[in-house]
Amino acid sequence: MQYLASSLPLQQPSNPLFPSLTEMIIGIFAFLVIFGVLGRILLPRIQKTLQERTDAIEGGLERAEEAQAEANRTLERYRAQLADARHEAARLRQEAQEQGAQIIAEMRDQARAEATRITEAARAQIDADRQRALASLRAEVGSLAVELASRVVGESLADEARQRRTVDRFLAELDGSSAPDTEVEATR
Repeated sequence: MQYLASSLPLQQPSNPLFPSLTEMIIGIFAFLVIFGVLGRILLPRIQKTLQERTDAIEGGLERAEEAQAEANRTLERYRAQLADARHEAARLRQEAQEQGAQIIAEMRDQARAEATRITEAARAQIDADRQRALASLRAEVGSLAVELASRVVGESLADEARQRRTVDRFLAELDGSSAPDTEVEATR
């Protein structure tokens, strides 16, 4: 066994904290190769993906801000339209009230005019009825007076002209004698 031990070169005890020089060179070379491959191939893809995400996020925020701004503009337009509609409704309500008042006033004027017309027509009818009644009464009184006068006088008053004169004279005397009586009653 001794022979085996003398034929192998002497190795120093290895320290686990310090690797051997060849391992160190191979490790550095492998690291640089992997770092170069990752830096040339993988890093641009990662940066591109990160940039796309950043753009998507920023674009989403910008789109959200634009949508919010558009929503605010639309809200303001709707509020303005609502305010205009309220003003228009108030104006229409005011016009309707004014027209209603005007219609009521016109209807009152028409009612007054109609009442006045009906009253005047009724008065005219009453006057006409009174005139007819007076004429009828005069004729009746005249015929009664002629008949009574014929009985008192004892002669026939058949002559129409004489009859008329007598009736008119009698009625004139009646009007003359009743006028002071009505004046006395009116003063009471």
